[in-house]
Amino acid sequence: MWQAEVRVDLDAIRDNVALLRAGTTAEVMAVVKADAYGHGMLPVARAALESGASWLGVCTLDEALTLRRGGITAPVLAWLFAPGLPLHEGVTAGIDLGAGSLAQLGEMITAARVAGRPARVHLKIDTGLARGGATPADWPALVEAAAKAEADGLVEVVGVWSHFVYADEPGHETIDRQLDAFREGVATAERLGVDAPYKHIANSAATLTRPDAHFDLVRPGIAVYGLSPIAGERHGLRPAMTARARVMLTKRVPAGQGVSYGHTYRTGRETTLAVVPLGYADGVPRHASNSGPVQLGGKVRRIAGRVCMDQVVLDCGDDPVAAGDVATLFGSGAGGEPTADDWAEAVGTINYEIVTRFGGVRVPRVYDGERA
Repeated sequence: MWQAEVRVDLDAIRDNVALLRAGTTAEVMAVVKADAYGHGMLPVARAALESGASWLGVCTLDEALTLRRGGITAPVLAWLFAPGLPLHEGVTAGIDLGAGSLAQLGEMITAARVAGRPARVHLKIDTGLARGGATPADWPALVEAAAKAEADGLVEVVGVWSHFVYADEPGHETIDRQLDAFREGVATAERLGVDAPYKHIANSAATLTRPDAHFDLVRPGIAVYGLSPIAGERHGLRPAMTARARVMLTKRVPAGQGVSYGHTYRTGRETTLAVVPLGYADGVPRHASNSGPVQLGGKVRRIAGRVCMDQVVLDCGDDPVAAGDVATLFGSGAGGEPTADDWAEAVGTINYEIVTRFGGVRVPRVYDGERA
């Protein structure tokens, strides 16, 4: 008997990747960073590769090495490195590394010397996000250094890439500006002797809405998990995660009863309260207090009072709820339950954060659709 669980539908993952693959002539990199947005990196990576993805994307070196230790041999790109990390381990494991500065490229060259083989590098240009990547002013120097290192046999420039600011708002003026800047950066690289086989900038939103941004490789993240980056649009995607728990106990309380810490909620009449054993230690946002939607007994109710570390309370009125009943925080929505989008709207965030929060260790993940 289970108390609380996160269920992940791997067939939904497969369907989503297949849909994305069918919509482009580019190769597909399934982004599985942050433990696959809380869904479990290794099972999701395998499902994505089974259904048409040919690359995997992560942030950290540890994430990439975990994929290799899990037996995954497909190309993997990792791109978030503080100085001084053992990048030679990534080079030895055949992991592609993202370089957005001369200093980062220098560490990769050193790593190649230690590993005794060239580092596979993707050069990143900042086309407007002002986060990672070389600015247009610094870009030529980065490309020239990479070209020299490639001539010396220390790096192989596999990709040139960037990241969108506002692709989740189709038609936003920044999208075309960034594409122009990216194309100019690619042209500069080619003029300086770097003709990378993979040019890539498209995230989930651009994969779904901007075929002119697909180039050689697209990098969908949230869409792999069946969630849309574009408000009000589903694009045929199937949400893969369901978070639910069994009611721990119910009790009748009088009108005017304060509920949970600080008594920020008071009952309007005599009512039944149901205690659900999921809290902010499990991924429920504390700012979902008095707002988070939960399906119980065939109805969607709002969390009553503050979210606690380990539990939330629902006001069920006179409905016949009992200990052991299943309370669903979010799922695909097919059974009338709230979705991650509903939760994001209720607490003022994005669906990415909702599912990623549930990637902790206390609530077990259960996989549907696993293959031998």
